[in-house]
Amino acid sequence: MRPSPLPRILRRRGEPGYPTFLELFFDLVYIFMLSRLSAALAEDLTVRGAAQTAVLLLAAWWVWVLTAWLTDLFNPRLPVIQATVLAVMFGTLLMAIAVPYAFAEYGWLLVAAYFGIHLVRDAVLIPGTRVNRPIQARSIRVFFWFGVTALPWVAGVFVHATARLLLWSVAVAVDLGSARLGWPTPKLGRTELASQIFTGSHLSERHREIFIISLGELILSCGIGLAGSGFQAGRVATSFVGFASAVVLFQLYFHRVQQLLAPPAVMVVERVRPGTSTSYSHLVMVAGVLVVSTSVSLVIDQPFGAAPAAWIAAILGGPALFLLGSCLFDAVVTGRVLRSRALGIVVLCVIGPVMALLPPLAILVVANLVLLLILAWETLPAHARPVRVTVPTG
Repeated sequence: MRPSPLPRILRRRGEPGYPTFLELFFDLVYIFMLSRLSAALAEDLTVRGAAQTAVLLLAAWWVWVLTAWLTDLFNPRLPVIQATVLAVMFGTLLMAIAVPYAFAEYGWLLVAAYFGIHLVRDAVLIPGTRVNRPIQARSIRVFFWFGVTALPWVAGVFVHATARLLLWSVAVAVDLGSARLGWPTPKLGRTELASQIFTGSHLSERHREIFIISLGELILSCGIGLAGSGFQAGRVATSFVGFASAVVLFQLYFHRVQQLLAPPAVMVVERVRPGTSTSYSHLVMVAGVLVVSTSVSLVIDQPFGAAPAAWIAAILGGPALFLLGSCLFDAVVTGRVLRSRALGIVVLCVIGPVMALLPPLAILVVANLVLLLILAWETLPAHARPVRVTVPTG
């Protein structure tokens, strides 16, 4: 039997892998999304508040990931794909609007937008790939698993507090976890984890862009704080320290990415397992930047005085989350963990109890110094050795 021809909706092999302007435009909505998540966490910096923010971030991230995969596999220059991306963008905007009230009276809006996004996407992709059964089967598997998670998502709308958090936690865990398993579906099996469904150069660029967007949200927090500071010394200093955080995080990320994904490694085709793992590791890094943004906005309001334990956890936890995500990214790409960053996580955890003696602004400075020392260590000529990259296949 001759293989099915690739439908016109798919990317042609050999096409440039760089993202289109539409994809860059789509990412702009995530500045608003991340700012809403950061503000919600700052408003309720408790264990429950952190858990709720994590669930909402995971849902928003999953929308972004599936959109990145959409434009990776399908031709983003086709009007039907462009219209789909714009529809997803509008749905993401509605999700962001619902974020502060998602665990109150507007849970229905979040769920409606979330599932509206997936219905629109699958309504385009499933019929559009009918001449290529393997690709269509993949879209059907994804759609099947969203049907599975519809029950806890919708049920969560009709309950409150802990029950909603538990139901939505299960739902979003299944959403992300099903991809790692290849979306196993009755009669259709699963997407083979050894199949090549990602083009490495495009997806790598998309991950870099969403990380830049997260840094943009951090700079937005610094700018808003500075604009409303009345130019009081402590608040101005905090805004500048927050901006320095963005600069150091930028340098740490791109210094390592340039080592790991330098040509020709960037042209290696990412397989399903490394592709999903790369997305998850970037999720952890973006979450770290979001927590840094939250801590900066809190410290701008109160740079001096006693620092609550939750503030200390956020100020040190944000950089630690970023370092953890970068360690996971290293593990995915090289099979190893960068020791300097693992040590940085340990240092940030160990100094936590001592930080109670310092005001919030000083703790923010200390967290920055830890990151800066890691950057200085990694950029020393003796440690800037070429990295041999091997992409794992299983």
